[in-house]
Order: sequence, then structure tokens, then C-alpha cells
Amino acid sequence: MIDSHCHLDHEPLLSDISNVIKRSKTAGIEKLLTISTSFESFSKIKKLIKIDKMIYGTVGIHPHESTTNVINSNQIIKYLNENSKIIGIGETGLDFYYNNSKKQDQINSFNEHIEASIKTNTPIIIHSRNAEEKTFEILNEFKNKQLKILMHCFTGSKEFSKKLLSLNAFFSASGIITFKNSKDLQDTFKSLPSNKILIETDSPFLAPVPNRGKKNEPSFINYIALKLAEIRGISKNEIVKITTDNFNQLFFK
Repeated sequence: MIDSHCHLDHEPLLSDISNVIKRSKTAGIEKLLTISTSFESFSKIKKLIKIDKMIYGTVGIHPHESTTNVINSNQIIKYLNENSKIIGIGETGLDFYYNNSKKQDQINSFNEHIEASIKTNTPIIIHSRNAEEKTFEILNEFKNKQLKILMHCFTGSKEFSKKLLSLNAFFSASGIITFKNSKDLQDTFKSLPSNKILIETDSPFLAPVPNRGKKNEPSFINYIALKLAEIRGISKNEIVKITTDNFNQLFFK
């Protein structure tokens, strides 16, 4: 299995990293992709990727941080080139749910990340919350640029997923698909093409059932894989192979 999105630089994971890695391996995880959200986050990720060969990282600024962490495409490319284990750009995107940062700052930052992704042919990890229309509008401007898009922790509508499929996007399922009130989202993940789905924990956030309410960690990805397999009517082994192949296709081909 591969956890395509976690935050190992966050507590309580960071201070317990050796045990987190051990439990991840016991759970059958072969790769962990730890995601950058700020300049401070990226500085920690550069150290984390050196701890174990299973850990890979990204460079990027979360939309909530885009007002205080201003970055341009040239900086992103510079950081990306610092280490071959930095394999993605993000997490970037748009989040209009809170007023953590100005909308225009988010849009400007998103565009800089997209530019870096195009210039380097590197996958871009996208966060979109309460911003479906604007997210698609921006991405659609680059529809002829062969962007490698991964919609992280996808919770959007089925209509939104269909629009994104026209841009060849991938979609990552998080622990939210295990929640009782996620029937519409489960239906969306049932409808997505097999070659476009990944799994993630987004740990330490969004622990899946039966661990909801606890601090999440990568080893809990087993519950997400089991639920996604159930939703799609296939075995866990099949969903593991599908999502692992898709991750490697996106990030290593």
C-alpha cells in the first residue's frame, strides 16, 4: 500500500516518527508521501525524507498559508530540484470555507504552483474546499498543458469529478469515505475509473472509522483500503494493487 498524502511533520507523528514508520511497515505500506504546507513544513520534510527510504516529500504552500507564505514558481522549482525524493508540488489549491487567507492570495499561489508543475512535468496535489467552480475554472485554463493533477482528500460532487476527469485528474480517497454521512462521496468513488483512484490518510487528521476521533496515522490506511474495496465490490488486495499502481504511474512514470 501507499499513503499518498500524510503530514509527518505534524504532531503527534513527528515526535514518534520511528514508531510511526515501524507501524506503517507492519501494516504493509511501502511508501509514504509527506506533504508540504508552508516554508517551515518544507524544512522539516527535507529532514524526514532522509530518515527512511519509504518516505517521499513534496514542496508547496497550503491555501490557508498563502497570505503569509508567498512563493513563486521559480522558488518551487528550486526546492523541487534539491532532492530527488521531492516528487510532488503542493499541497496547493483553493479553500474558501474559512477566511484564513485572502482569496486572491490563494489564486495567485495556486497559479504559481501550476506553472511550476507544467515547467517540470511534476504532479500537483490539489486541495479544494467550497471552491469547485473556481478550482475547475483555473485548471481548465491549462487543459492543453498535460497537467498531472491529484485531487487530494476528494470530497467534491460527482459533477465536479466528471469535469476533472476531462483534465485527466486522479482522485485520492481519505478516511472520510468510512464516515456514515458520506454516502454521496462513496457513490462518487464507486463511479470513478479504476485507473484514477488513490488512497491517503491525511494524517494526523481525519482518522477513519473505527478510529474516528483519534489522531490519525499512516497505518490506519488499512481501513480506507477496506472501505474503498467494499464500495467498489472488489477485494482489498485488488484495491491495494490498483491504488499502488496508480500512485507509481502518476509519480514515477
